[in-house]
Amino acid sequence: MHRYPMADEWYQEDIDDTKYFIIYFRTYRHRTILLMILLSSFLIASDNYSLRIEVDHLKNDKGDVQFSIYNKDGTIPDKKFKNFYKQQTANIVNGKSYTIFKDLPKGKYAINILHDENKNGKIDEGLMLPIEGIGFSNYESTGLMNKPSFKKASFLLDKDTQKSIKIIYF
Repeated sequence: MHRYPMADEWYQEDIDDTKYFIIYFRTYRHRTILLMILLSSFLIASDNYSLRIEVDHLKNDKGDVQFSIYNKDGTIPDKKFKNFYKQQTANIVNGKSYTIFKDLPKGKYAINILHDENKNGKIDEGLMLPIEGIGFSNYESTGLMNKPSFKKASFLLDKDTQKSIKIIYF
């Protein structure tokens, strides 16, 4: 026989409440952690952007188009394509080609394009001038007095962007 039956009942209620609190707290903690992970991944992903690059008026459908992007000063011109940040190759259909670079962080970028007719991955030159088509962001023409540079070709990528680049043939 218990001396204080009411106290035992209160004690049992306290234990039940504590168990409920522990179970609720564990569930709530897991939900909170999951929510924080989802939110942080969303916030991180929102700082990356896509860059769609298009070319048209290619002189033929031979070879591929090599799209190179740069993100550092002094990396262009890059005749041997060794200083690029990222590079992709795409097919040519009816004198046109395009590619999309995804998950690029905010920053300054410049584009260098090669119509690589023989698919050797480099700019083939004749008498000091390329014999394949080339193109750069922010350039309508190039020459001895208008050589490409990162400073002139660069642009700020701070949102999903589309660029159309003119290909120059000499």
